[in-house]
Amino acid sequence: MPETLLKKRKTHVKTAEEKKAASEAAKAKKAAQKTEVFKRAEKYVAEYKAKEQDEVRLKREAKAAGNFYVPAEAKLAFVIRIRGINGVAPKTKKILQLLRLLQIHNGIFVKLNKATINMLRLVEPYLAYGYFCFVLFCFV
Repeated sequence: MPETLLKKRKTHVKTAEEKKAASEAAKAKKAAQKTEVFKRAEKYVAEYKAKEQDEVRLKREAKAAGNFYVPAEAKLAFVIRIRGINGVAPKTKKILQLLRLLQIHNGIFVKLNKATINMLRLVEPYLAYGYFCFVLFCFV
């Protein structure tokens, strides 16, 4: 048998072994990452459940004391522009510019404070928005 073929077979076997070892290492790494992600998700679920139970406890305590419990307001909103540019007033146009909503179907996350809430109210006909509540991290 020619020496070149023997050499070729030898290198082919060597690369196949390296490939197999790399594949097994990648598989083990992926399994470890999977368990880590699962543990992290469980931690987040426990955290959100604890926050929810805390909200319920605070409501009950306030009710027992004859008071009212006002839950925390959303701190973040997702805003999307739903109308175009035809016939937009200058003030409205400026607010949309400040919110970086220059085109229809553009969307942004907005940190909610008094100023941004007032701006959203002024340009409400041009926008659709929803709040993020962090107790369950749901889109309302």
